[in-house]
Amino acid sequence: MQEIFNIFIKSIFIDNMVFAYFLGMCSYIAVSKTVDTSVGLGAAVIFVLGFTVPVNYLLNEYLLEPGALVWLGEEFAEVDLSFLSFIMFIAVIASMVQLVEMVVEKFAPALYASLGIFLPLIAVNCAILGGSLFMQEREYQSLGEATSFALGSGLGFFLAIVGIAAIREKIHYSNVPGPLKGIGITFIITGLMGIAFMSFLGIKL
Repeated sequence: MQEIFNIFIKSIFIDNMVFAYFLGMCSYIAVSKTVDTSVGLGAAVIFVLGFTVPVNYLLNEYLLEPGALVWLGEEFAEVDLSFLSFIMFIAVIASMVQLVEMVVEKFAPALYASLGIFLPLIAVNCAILGGSLFMQEREYQSLGEATSFALGSGLGFFLAIVGIAAIREKIHYSNVPGPLKGIGITFIITGLMGIAFMSFLGIKL
C-alpha cells in the first residue's frame, strides 16, 4: 500500500505529464482558455488514463511480454508479441475515447461543443499513450501500482490544465506586452509552473 501511495503522489507532482515530460501540450495549450472547458477535458483525461493503463497492463502481462503466453501451455513460452504493443495500446485508447465522446455528447452537449475536435483527439494525445508506455517501461509489479500511476498521471494533467486556465482567465485583465499575448505568455507561464513543480523533487518517498 505504501508503494502504491508513493507512485500516486510521484506521478502527480514529480513525474507530471505536462511539467516533467511536456506531453499533451497541444490540448493543454488549445483547451486551457477557460476553466470550464479545462475541467471537462481534465476529467476526461483522468477517466481515459484510469481505464486504459490498467487494461494495457493486463494485455502486456498476459499477452504481449516475452513468455506472457505461457499460461496457454509450455509450447507458447517462447512466443514474443511485444512488437504489437503500440497497436494494441492505441486500439484500447481509441475505443475508450470513443466511449467518452459518446457519453459527453449525450449528457453534456455544451461541453462537447466547447471542446470541439480536442475531445476525439484524446485518442492521439501523447500523454495518454505515454501513460501506457511508461507503465510498460517501469515494469510495475501489480495492477494496483499501474492503476495508481494512471490515476495520479491523470490528476497531474488535470491540475496542470486547470491551473493554466485559471491564470489565462486572469491575464485578460493584465497589461501583457503585445508580442507576448496569447500563446507567448502561456508558454512563459508554463515554464514557470514547471520550475515551481521541480520543488517537489525534494519530497522523500
